[in-house]
Amino acid sequence: MIRLLIADDHPVVRAGLSGLLSDEPGFEVVAEASDGDEAVRLAAATRPDVVLMDLRMPKVDGVAATARIAGGEAGDPPPRVLILTTYESDDQILAAIEAGATGYLLKAAPQAEIVAGIRSVAAGQSALSPQVAVRLVERMRRPAPETVLTVRELDVLRLVATGHSNKQIAAVLGIGESTVKTHLLKVFEKLGVADRTRAVTLAMERGLLS
Repeated sequence: MIRLLIADDHPVVRAGLSGLLSDEPGFEVVAEASDGDEAVRLAAATRPDVVLMDLRMPKVDGVAATARIAGGEAGDPPPRVLILTTYESDDQILAAIEAGATGYLLKAAPQAEIVAGIRSVAAGQSALSPQVAVRLVERMRRPAPETVLTVRELDVLRLVATGHSNKQIAAVLGIGESTVKTHLLKVFEKLGVADRTRAVTLAMERGLLS
């Protein structure tokens, strides 16, 4: 029996998945969570085999929750995490995989594909929707772009990396808070990311920050 935890902030989606999977031979839905923090807590309490994790949820998003579960907060060995979402941007896919997700499927996938993906993940294998697999292969084949950040952009990013808020960065550098936001937006654009955490992580990976 494969024990499942469904984490999604939409009650209708949770109910639909629960009904669908409960009718599937060999599946048991042991818990449902409406946000990432609850998913981590319920995973620790119920010890499912697989957590079906949405990406965009309140309080703690799916990527952060996946990292916490994969990091041992839900027990050791941790449950396997299968991302089941409507989103498939390169950054979201990479962030989820890097956080420790074993698979990444889209909610629009056929029922048979979702069921097969859950069984694969429970068996210790990976599961990627065809669209996601293509995106990952293309991303890996694509040469890393040569990113050039200005001295000021690097100053701002270093302070972001050490946990400074925009207001604190403005005070340290003697510039306006709106100027800090402008620098960050330029950094996001150059790195092809959408948030501060990914900007710092990618800058470190590329050797832009020590």
